[in-house]
Amino acid sequence: MAERPALFTKDHPKYKWIALSNTTLGVLMAVINSSIVIISLPAIFKGIGLNPLLPGNVSYLLWMLMGYMLVTAVLVVTFGRLGDMYGRVKIYNLGFVVFTIGSIALAFDPLTGGQGALWLILWRLVQGVGGAMLTANSTAILTDAFPSDKRGMALGINQVAAIAGSFIGLIVGGLLSTIDWRAVFFVSVPVGIVGTIWSYRSLHEVGIKNRGKLDWPGNIVFAVGLTALLAGITYGIQPYGSSSTGWSNPWVLAGIIGGIVLLIAFVVLELRTKAPMFEMRLFKIRSFAMAILAGLLASIGRGGLQFMLIIWLQGIWLPLHGYSYEDTPLWAGIYLIPLTVGFLIAGPISGTLSDRFGAKVFATGGLVLVALAFVGLLLLPVNFNYSAFAVITFFSGIGSGMFGAPNRASIMNSVPANQRGSASGMAGTVQNAGTSLSIGIFFSLMIAGLATTLPQTLKSGLTAHGVSTSVATQISQTPPVGTLFSAFLGYNPIQNLLGSKVLGSLSSANQSTLTGKEFFPQLISAPFHHGLVVVFLAATIMTVVAAVASLVRGKKFVHLDLPTGPVDVVDPEGDAAVPTVSGAAAVGAPNARREP
Repeated sequence: MAERPALFTKDHPKYKWIALSNTTLGVLMAVINSSIVIISLPAIFKGIGLNPLLPGNVSYLLWMLMGYMLVTAVLVVTFGRLGDMYGRVKIYNLGFVVFTIGSIALAFDPLTGGQGALWLILWRLVQGVGGAMLTANSTAILTDAFPSDKRGMALGINQVAAIAGSFIGLIVGGLLSTIDWRAVFFVSVPVGIVGTIWSYRSLHEVGIKNRGKLDWPGNIVFAVGLTALLAGITYGIQPYGSSSTGWSNPWVLAGIIGGIVLLIAFVVLELRTKAPMFEMRLFKIRSFAMAILAGLLASIGRGGLQFMLIIWLQGIWLPLHGYSYEDTPLWAGIYLIPLTVGFLIAGPISGTLSDRFGAKVFATGGLVLVALAFVGLLLLPVNFNYSAFAVITFFSGIGSGMFGAPNRASIMNSVPANQRGSASGMAGTVQNAGTSLSIGIFFSLMIAGLATTLPQTLKSGLTAHGVSTSVATQISQTPPVGTLFSAFLGYNPIQNLLGSKVLGSLSSANQSTLTGKEFFPQLISAPFHHGLVVVFLAATIMTVVAAVASLVRGKKFVHLDLPTGPVDVVDPEGDAAVPTVSGAAAVGAPNARREP
């Protein structure tokens, strides 16, 4: 009788569960850290003695907010390709090390003011490098470890961690920032150390490598192009000249246009390169291409939902219900728990069912549910009944959970085994880039909506409570982005706009009214709802387009790699599965695959 393999070996029957638990921990840690800082920014900037809302400090705020996501979005494809070349586990394990080092450096920031902010931004970028290594290869490691009829369930659990982690980070960040801002970063240190030791001990290379030279031209062009595009869109929300946004700023336009041109050049370059950074011919596979498109649009909509709900809760609803502005970041995370619960319920279930019935029904149905949730939020009054809000956000979470796992399983099943790292990286890129794009797109839409109605409303409200007409006119002409960021960060927007000097010149009654919990929410309710309609209508349209893309992906498609020549195989249920010789059947070659 053969001896049973040891638990921490790749041949053990339970190895796939070891891989699932470890990669889920890595992805959860990486994703939580993309949102944990968002909710903790007031405490962080207070800790280093810097006011992020002063005009000269807005760049610090934007890079603290966006740096991690931008680096992760740019590098995941590169690290996915490196995983294909040198081993996915090797790159994944290194990601744990890099991420942990970044967390330690962040927790022990020795500087204050602008220098302290630069220290944090630099090490957040380092964290982003580690996060990219983790997210780029975790999905590929799971795909290698699980058979095709179990991947949906495994990826469902992994994707729940990836998506729900962004909301869990809001709660964790809100709790830790009330204790000490350094705890926001230090919490990742023990997790990173344990994860590093565990991954080096338990994970093994079981996938097929795709040896070759690193495509330096492709990597550089892609990194510069995507960075320029995302940075340009990010800076588009800053005021420029007399405009409330920066879309007319020559540097913003140069970044966006130049980034698009470079990404087009990247596609041309990759099609002509023998060993490309990313095999562009994978987009000939309809199930892969449509799943990537649906994932990008869904990520943009999900990011817009997250940021708009935070502003809605922190700037209006929570103050109206008696919460101080300082406490709103924590409570915003708590009141969004139904959204997270929806993810946690639907992700594993839909992933498991998609193993049997395919991704199309669940992914498409989930996106339709998300679109209906956006419509439901549009119909809510600004000062809503929380029960209705909780039900709508819960079903939004259910919809996103139904979409996430089956869609990622569809992506990973449709590519050859030696391209799984690159495919996982591309899926990670569209998810992270979508979140970055959502900030620029939806903040700009909200600012445009507020700019038409907020100035006059603000001027009238201030003059009615003792502020001189000249001062009220000057404040009302302040770009709405400052007001949005105040609400987003948990500052009292009116107190921030007026300043201590203007407030000191008013009567105590007017001071109390203007800086109270009800004045600003009541003042901004109508303008905010106008902007919210624009934002959620755009998000609904994007989600519907994503649902259409998901619908036309075709039937279930599994790309198998067997030691025989390319032969078409159809299973008894009619789902297509096409085996190829690993490394022999070129991507896009005749008979290398067949889509139903």
